[in-house]
Amino acid sequence: MDRKIELILVPVTDVDRARSFYVDQVGFHADYDSQVSDTLRFVQLTPPASACSIAFGTGITDMAPGSQSGVQVVVPDADEAWRHVRGPPAPGRGMGRARVRPRRRRSTSAGRRG
Repeated sequence: MDRKIELILVPVTDVDRARSFYVDQVGFHADYDSQVSDTLRFVQLTPPASACSIAFGTGITDMAPGSQSGVQVVVPDADEAWRHVRGPPAPGRGMGRARVRPRRRRSTSAGRRG
């Protein structure tokens, strides 16, 4: 039986700001954004070429904003991705600089035991 992870909940403080960051600055595709009721909003975004999406909103998780950890985004060029995320915000957005920490890929060929 195949098993896949297809959706990761990300707790956020400001849903509109998070959506704008991931879509406009990081380049995720906006799959779904629905205000179901006064207390429930669901936003689903997917990175380009990914089979796994993130979701956030209001009323969908009990996790504290900023508490999600351990999720990795894999990119072919970490330096280019970092420059893209850290670039200036779009005019009038007031987003400021992103708070993300890049991790350098370690070489897997050095020290490999066969």
